[in-house]
Amino acid sequence: MQDVMIIGIAGGSGSGKTTLAEKIREVFEEQVIILCHDYYYKSNEEISLEERKKLNYDHPNSFDTDLLIDHLKQLKEGNTVYHPVYSFVEHTRLNDKVEVKPTKVIILEGILIFENKELCDLMDIKVFVDTDGDVRIIRRLLRDVKERGRDLDSVINQYLGTVKPMHEEFVDPSKRRADIIIPEGGANTVALSMLLERIRNFIYK
Repeated sequence: MQDVMIIGIAGGSGSGKTTLAEKIREVFEEQVIILCHDYYYKSNEEISLEERKKLNYDHPNSFDTDLLIDHLKQLKEGNTVYHPVYSFVEHTRLNDKVEVKPTKVIILEGILIFENKELCDLMDIKVFVDTDGDVRIIRRLLRDVKERGRDLDSVINQYLGTVKPMHEEFVDPSKRRADIIIPEGGANTVALSMLLERIRNFIYK
């Protein structure tokens, strides 16, 4: 096994997980890679687009978490992996794959990464980003409409139908597995500084 630190960053949709992860990568650049659980959505290519639109994408079963676990183990062994590319417009995987080379620090980001115990056991630091629900829904609306080509009604219906119930059932309870709970994610400069110092000590020890 390589000397690798795996940092898990979990939290509800729109909580600021990605912002926190990106701020860490900005500091350490090529010494840090980010793997998103979202890359590992199941393809569901055997069913139509209309049927795929109706699936619950906020349930643990919607992810190929076994593949993610295998990729993390491969990276810890010093091997290169190729993660899937997922289309949030077509709700399926594309034919492309992205090469990921092993690094000293791996950041794993996703709403449900603390729900799976085997995945949790691979993490050295588990961070839960705890952000007010009103802020999260506004951020999700803006992201899904601007970046993912969704219409407002579909985003709201999805939020009320699956996102909010799954957050209450799976995401929020999973923070009991966190080592650190950070309000407001990347905007919390005190918590960010502490994380950066921990990572700096690991990389340059």
